[in-house]
Amino acid sequence: MHRRPVCAYTIVDDIKINSRLTEGEDIADLAAFVLAWLAWKAETRHEPESREGFTPEQRFFVGYRSGLRAPSPGGSAGEGPTDAHSPGKYRVNGLVVNMPEFERAFSCKAAQPMVRENRCRVW
Repeated sequence: MHRRPVCAYTIVDDIKINSRLTEGEDIADLAAFVLAWLAWKAETRHEPESREGFTPEQRFFVGYRSGLRAPSPGGSAGEGPTDAHSPGKYRVNGLVVNMPEFERAFSCKAAQPMVRENRCRVW
């Protein structure tokens, strides 16, 4: 049986997220985020205008980040190895690196920190 590698996201010092424990929630977050993107694109029939220096697509991603400002489950370093939820920072960054739409919205280039060569896909 081929086992996927454990995520190497480091919370602090040598404390890492236990991705085998968070995998179910991470997949659910990614699926919900992809559906939110598809719904937003379907309901945006006209081209929304840029505001405050952000394109509409960039604002979509920034809005998601803003929604996770409150402490989330797994938010402290002590909970990271045992919590089924990734800390908030990784619930954002760990998702958007899997979305080519994020890469296009922010003009990310290969080998930059927010670009993942092997993206996770839910569909």
